[in-house]
Amino acid sequence: MTLAARAVTAGSAVAALGAAIALTNRLTVRRLRPGGHPVSEAVTVCIPARDEADRLPSLIADLRAQQGVPRLRVLILDDASTDGTAAAARAVIGTDDRFHLSRNDIDPAPGWTGKSAACARLADLATESTAGDGVLVFLDADIRLSPGALAAAVHELRSTRAALVCPWPRQLADSPAERLIQPLLCWSWASTLPVAVANRTLRPSMAVACGQFLVFDAAAYRAIGGHTAVATSLTEDLAIARELRRNGHPTMLVAAGPHAETRMYRTTFALTEGYTRWLWSAYGGPTGSLAIASLAALAFWLPPLAALLGHGRVRRTGLLGYSAAAAARLLARSIENGGPIESADIVAALAHPASVAAYLGLSARSHRARRAGSLRWKDRALGDR
Repeated sequence: MTLAARAVTAGSAVAALGAAIALTNRLTVRRLRPGGHPVSEAVTVCIPARDEADRLPSLIADLRAQQGVPRLRVLILDDASTDGTAAAARAVIGTDDRFHLSRNDIDPAPGWTGKSAACARLADLATESTAGDGVLVFLDADIRLSPGALAAAVHELRSTRAALVCPWPRQLADSPAERLIQPLLCWSWASTLPVAVANRTLRPSMAVACGQFLVFDAAAYRAIGGHTAVATSLTEDLAIARELRRNGHPTMLVAAGPHAETRMYRTTFALTEGYTRWLWSAYGGPTGSLAIASLAALAFWLPPLAALLGHGRVRRTGLLGYSAAAAARLLARSIENGGPIESADIVAALAHPASVAAYLGLSARSHRARRAGSLRWKDRALGDR
């Protein structure tokens, strides 16, 4: 067997392993199941909002409609917005005294990211007005919730005795760029990590979290220092999950679609800037990123090239690898959606090699921006973290 044939076989084997893991997760991953789980304890929802006038009102309306959470309190921090976020929020809150809106006009302290600083401030506000017990929930302004989502998430937290439950929301994607990139977030863990095993271990490297929807046991959150412990991290959600595990606190991932969903980015520019700000840190630096890029090329570029240009056994092996990669992509999307696969998902899965190329391009862009000191997000310089 030639070296090229061996490489195609190795790449197809990696892709097939990913499909097997994704299938296992599709059959075993825990799902958020609203209904029949009223919550008796205090639940404080914290929402950091910077220039979210067009999205925050929808989330507030969803929170006002939540069922089974009689002791709900919602804290919203208008983080130096310039687009009328506060006014938009007040118009929807009306006279609902469960909601409290505050504003921050101070830039984050040196070394802090804006998201961590805002979350830490909200956690302080939550502590000032309660004894610090109960459940602390962090939501991004772009998430949408079904009426039973909060109660179901708190039930998962308590029934599993976890310190953190991350209900993974369905990532909505409308534009071609979104369809290429956004499903990779779920695919990245669904095809590499047996979630049922990861949920039973305290290994930090096996933690998964999404900062759009995080549900904490308040005492465990404060025991590790809350967001102060991850002040410098550009991926504070994953960092805080790992910090909890390092301190002996279990964390859990559950699939939340269709009861929680979000469209994270609405333009190609926003998507590009959003990924550029953090991808440089995803794999421990340039060396790790290069290693991942090499593995991705082996598993997701070489097999389809062999299927297209090869002959005989090499072509069949390449076709197998390409099919396995597309299957893993569809299985991951099914886990995330909690429902049937759409035709757009099938097209995106078949374009998986292009998705990987776009992702690696964004990773390279992120590393270049970091070296140039030009990393920014929402008009804030991120500096060298």
